[in-house]
Amino acid sequence: MPGIFVDADACPVKEEVYRVARRYGVRVTLVADAWMRTPDDGGIELVVVKGDFDAADDWIAEHVGAGDVVITADIPLAARCLEQGARVLGIKGREFTEDSIGEALASRELMSELRDLGVATGGPAPFDKRDRSTFLQRLDEILQSVAREEDADDCATR
Repeated sequence: MPGIFVDADACPVKEEVYRVARRYGVRVTLVADAWMRTPDDGGIELVVVKGDFDAADDWIAEHVGAGDVVITADIPLAARCLEQGARVLGIKGREFTEDSIGEALASRELMSELRDLGVATGGPAPFDKRDRSTFLQRLDEILQSVAREEDADDCATR
């Protein structure tokens, strides 16, 4: 089964990722710009990247492949990973798809311009229990879907 890549620096759902990944036997790769504590588990790897602001994003985009799952709140990174054939899930449980990424990128750009003009000064709504629950449910659904696709591929090659 493909793996889960986590844009880990500010990810509030790492524990949830570990729990679901263990259930499915999926490896997890956390990518961050600094060391962080991770569970003592052979299925969890921490990759620390040094470099510019986007070094972790670049590493993920270069290593992710078809069928992998990427967890990120970074919309440009989500777009890059979709191009590689990955499934992408936001930290609040929103799955980014080929159909939805254009709108997400446009909204991000619009909000950036409004903030620059001083029209919009707030950020996203705070992360809450409902977001955590939605994320868990959606990650579980995505991994089930990936497993079904793998099973179908295995049957087709026999």
